Amino acid sequence: MAAAKKRRRGETPEPEREPEQEQEQEQGCLRLWAARCQALAGRWPDTGRACCSEGQNKLLSLLKAWRVPPEGASLPLVQSAEDLKEILCTAAAFLQGLQELEAGNFPTALSLLQEAAGGFCSKKVLAQIFTCLGCCAQRMGKPQTALQHLKRALQVDFQCLPALSHVAAVYHELGEMDAELQALAFLYEALEKKTPTAASSSPCFLIRTELLVHTPTLTSLLRHYHPSEVKYLLAQRCLHYGRVADAVEHYLDFLALLQEGLQQQVPLDGSSALPRIPEVFLEAASALEQAGRHQDAITMCEEVISRTTHLIPRMLRLEERLEQSECPLPGAGLAGGLLSQKESLCCLAWRTAGYLHQGWAWAKLGKSKEAITQFSRCLSDLLRVWLCGLGTEPRENLLPEVKVLQKIRLLSLVGRGTQFLELGRHKEALLDFQHSLQISPGDPAAASYLVQALWKLDRKQEAAAHWQKSQSSPGEEGQQEGKGRPLPLYLVSCLEQAVFPHSETLASSIQDYLRTTDQDISS
Repeated sequence: MAAAKKRRRGETPEPEREPEQEQEQEQGCLRLWAARCQALAGRWPDTGRACCSEGQNKLLSLLKAWRVPPEGASLPLVQSAEDLKEILCTAAAFLQGLQELEAGNFPTALSLLQEAAGGFCSKKVLAQIFTCLGCCAQRMGKPQTALQHLKRALQVDFQCLPALSHVAAVYHELGEMDAELQALAFLYEALEKKTPTAASSSPCFLIRTELLVHTPTLTSLLRHYHPSEVKYLLAQRCLHYGRVADAVEHYLDFLALLQEGLQQQVPLDGSSALPRIPEVFLEAASALEQAGRHQDAITMCEEVISRTTHLIPRMLRLEERLEQSECPLPGAGLAGGLLSQKESLCCLAWRTAGYLHQGWAWAKLGKSKEAITQFSRCLSDLLRVWLCGLGTEPRENLLPEVKVLQKIRLLSLVGRGTQFLELGRHKEALLDFQHSLQISPGDPAAASYLVQALWKLDRKQEAAAHWQKSQSSPGEEGQQEGKGRPLPLYLVSCLEQAVFPHSETLASSIQDYLRTTDQDISS
């Protein structure tokens, strides 16, 4: 039987050896395998390790060189010695491939995983190996090869849903929007059905590959998403791609799942795809606002504002380094405990973003006074933050939470200024635009609105000077911000609403004024 299997794989049977040598070799291989499996399971190497140890490479070589004794000469086992050898070789290659993948040695990992894919294992394990091959190819910068491996995994075992989630990630990397959304939709549908796992058609062995290969790396790569996580990813991607109607539908479905209490089944550690719940509400409000459902957006934001009202201290003092002042602050109670300074910053950002969205929503409804009220509440809340020692700090070195708060302040000032212009209160609008430029020098929207306010106040010379300055260096602020950490998704719609509408009339009026002024000077 052993010789037949070797002929099937294209190998030449080796000459028979003495029974004493065969038993000694068999026992030595099994002892070495047990020791190496224990080492791999108990002392999995840290990420960044250069390569597998020499002993682990020797293990795979010895397993391959192990000459299995004939069936008649060995003890009667539930599974044959030949099958045991094949399983051990497959498991060893799989384990070492995962180890090299974690260490970042992708070519070596690819070779070992390919060797494992040609070994002896069940369809479930084979699909897992192809999934790992796809992840390895993706990290090597070969997305098309990754897709081939991941599709092969699904062909082998259509219930290998982690492969489908990786397919969506590769399509996202390639920028193929439709394919990514379709993959996520398939994943959500499959998770909702909860198809029972089919019984394995492989023989029932006491020693199987899936029992020998269990590492943190494999657990991470084969992580199963909860349906609500996929539903959120669908909503987020649709909002990011501008599919507002679909985004609204998915966000409302996701919030319905939360209301049913299904969020308790979702892991809330760093592995979860879900953000903080207030951010989800703000993203949903942004989608509703872009869909023209301004009143619904206002209601959604009110939920965030009301839930964070008692979580923010009256005054929040920030030192140069947030890590140096992580002690809880008085007045920030939560379920009998105290919020850290970072948590207080997050709550403040959510609350002020809620006011910001409400301000823009009221503005879209033509209610300028209500919009001004919400923008003013946003700015009033932002006065709670006292920045100590950050006056000379470069903007790129500021904490991410502080950057978000600064952007919210800028957008609130621009928003309130535009509503002052709508009401003809030009002096108050001018003050807001000047203040916004102090916060963010060179911001194109604030600079353009400043020119408009000056022009309406008949301060034409100042308006023309600021207009010329903005024309000489357009978009510098946006380019600098693009290099840093991207802003939260829930602020994108506010950024778009704050953009100054292009006005040919204002530009031509300023150009005519400049030509007239030049002629007067020359004459």
